[in-house]
Amino acid sequence: MRELGKFIVIIGVIATLIGLVIWSGFAPKWLGRLPGDIRIEREHSSFYFPIVTCIVVSIVLSLIFSLFSIFRR
Repeated sequence: MRELGKFIVIIGVIATLIGLVIWSGFAPKWLGRLPGDIRIEREHSSFYFPIVTCIVVSIVLSLIFSLFSIFRR
């Protein structure tokens, strides 16, 4: 159970660092502006949902976690 706790803490720290990097402006300019992302802008409101960006990030994270599981064996 201790290993699971350490793993969750490490993932949390990594997620926090990535979030800080993206928040500070060092993220790639294309991130969040891919074709297929939903953007609706009206006169007094706007709605934005980066669906394609979420799918790409999900695929990349799945590949990374698959690599971790392969090397962990």
